[in-house]
Amino acid sequence: MVAEDDTRRAAQLVAGAAEPLPDFDDPAFGALFDRFADARVVCLGEASHGTSEFYRARAAITRHLIERHGFTMVAVEADWPDAAVIDRTVRAKPAPAEAPTPFTRFPAWMWRNAEFDGFVDWLTAHNADRDASARVSFHGLDLYNMTASVAAVIGYLERVDPAAAAEARRLYGCLKPWKEQPERYGRMALSEGHGRCETAVVQLLRDLFANEAAYAPGDPDSFLDAAQNARLVANAEAYYRAMYYGSAASWNLRDEHMADTLELLLQRKGPDAKAVVWAHNSHVGDARRTDMGQSRGELNLGQLVRERYDGAACLIGFGTHAGTVAAADDWDEPMRIMTVNPSRPDSFERILHDSGAPRFLLDLREGAASPELREALAGERLERYIGVIYRPDTERWSHYSEASLAQEYDAFLWFDTTTAVQATAARGEAGQDETWPTGL
Repeated sequence: MVAEDDTRRAAQLVAGAAEPLPDFDDPAFGALFDRFADARVVCLGEASHGTSEFYRARAAITRHLIERHGFTMVAVEADWPDAAVIDRTVRAKPAPAEAPTPFTRFPAWMWRNAEFDGFVDWLTAHNADRDASARVSFHGLDLYNMTASVAAVIGYLERVDPAAAAEARRLYGCLKPWKEQPERYGRMALSEGHGRCETAVVQLLRDLFANEAAYAPGDPDSFLDAAQNARLVANAEAYYRAMYYGSAASWNLRDEHMADTLELLLQRKGPDAKAVVWAHNSHVGDARRTDMGQSRGELNLGQLVRERYDGAACLIGFGTHAGTVAAADDWDEPMRIMTVNPSRPDSFERILHDSGAPRFLLDLREGAASPELREALAGERLERYIGVIYRPDTERWSHYSEASLAQEYDAFLWFDTTTAVQATAARGEAGQDETWPTGL
């Protein structure tokens, strides 16, 4: 049990270190993040997938890092083929015929909201007066939309190598019975003791890269798009198998896929490439400093970014005490505006709330924060994670996890009272869930 005196002292230390946040549109807001601009990868978290302030803050920080510090890409917790539609919009590139309508599946509000739309409009305008090679790109790191990725690979090959497209149809045909419900494939693969389609999807990926010299020179962006879609299909096939062997295995494969995709993008775009990443706190915070890594054997994107870009990575978490959030009661259920429970007395959120400051940046890096503050926030406490599902009645077990805030993040943004995102489109037709099965 956390002692009240410890909470009170920690709150006082936070109050002394908290840097108030100006309005999102005030240039002073973005300037607060100049201190992190030397990083090659800046990861911006969120404590839920449906909070307006988190999206607006990430947009403001990202705008500043792009305008003032030359960041060249934005990579988000979304599927590659859906995000590729946005990338073509912001970089004024034509969309292929097979491109999907983006973000039509559950949870549509995660990316179909007014806050994100505003950022896309800004990025489109920012890129408009720049040479094609200097335009900031937009990418998805996740691996769920396997159906759209299969269509993208075949569509690309039909344009560059019709014979290879016919072979791709044959190889991907193995997945056809499960394309609408790929979780059933994992169940089948477990019962049969192997992945029926593994050889086919890996072979197609190898064939695509073997032909890079012939395919890529005329349009390297289109080759990269096709290659990443082929990689997504191969990793998604493995993911849906792994999830039936244990949650750690499937979670790890997913976050490794995200980290590998980010690394591939940075390599392809050259040594001067710099990325801003938007993802949930559960992906952005270093898993080694939470019970994800310490008890459940899980790694995550934030951990891998720190390991791969040692000294050139920055992890920034976000949190709130109370307010409203856009979320669903269960998988594939309608979005609702829900009231967020006040934070628990034994949580980091309660410390930040008790500081009395409504909105602030807390720099947690060694040398920036006082040793007393880092010590006060280093001990294990509960931290709240709300995904696309929110179950306030079972919140302690559904949404809190042990963590060490000072070690998990390099900085933390606090908004004491928050509001739900403004959804801009109704949920699309049923399909595989964009964040199934974890909701994060």
